[in-house]
Amino acid sequence: MVIILLGPPGVGKGTQAVRLAEELYAAHVSTGDLLRAARREGTELGQKAQAYMDAGDLVPDELILGLVREHLAGIEPGTAVLFDGFPRTTAQADGLGGVLGELGRRVDGVILFEAPDETLVKRLSGRRSCPDCGAVYNVYYNPPGAEDTCDRCGGSLVHRADDAPDTVTRRLEVYRDQTAPLVAHYDGQAAPLVRVRADRAVDDVYADFREAVEGVR
Repeated sequence: MVIILLGPPGVGKGTQAVRLAEELYAAHVSTGDLLRAARREGTELGQKAQAYMDAGDLVPDELILGLVREHLAGIEPGTAVLFDGFPRTTAQADGLGGVLGELGRRVDGVILFEAPDETLVKRLSGRRSCPDCGAVYNVYYNPPGAEDTCDRCGGSLVHRADDAPDTVTRRLEVYRDQTAPLVAHYDGQAAPLVRVRADRAVDDVYADFREAVEGVR
């Protein structure tokens, strides 16, 4: 099973994907996390992607698809895969279809998370992340027990450059211009597209999300 999670930055795709992946023993594939790891490790891909990520722009398709192809090759064939925030353009969607076809897979369902812009800006500007273990917090909705310290591993939390207010606004503009057309792209295909309202309590959103995924399995 391959599920794609769509929605603007800050809508909660990552939070929901991590929770479901743990319950289903699925592979949570976040290209943002993969790219940040490559950047920390100083790989060639990470260095090329850094400028795009810091500016809140989309990383070029050829860089993303190469990373995704390599990562999927290391996942057991029968493992469910949850794509978190990828693909982001229709060109990437076509490229992903080709990569999945090479591995004997296909997109089985698409979940679209939706929330108003004002909610998204508050979520993103308040976000703090742990570069050591990948845990994510929010100073408004889900603060850590100790300020600027990760509850999970004790690492120092950071406010990412791409979560600065000006960059957040730019990221939402990029989403509307380049990523939102994916809704129309997938809505006309065989894989079902289900909308989930994400400006609610986390557990309520998760219940609808889990129900949507169960409908695909």
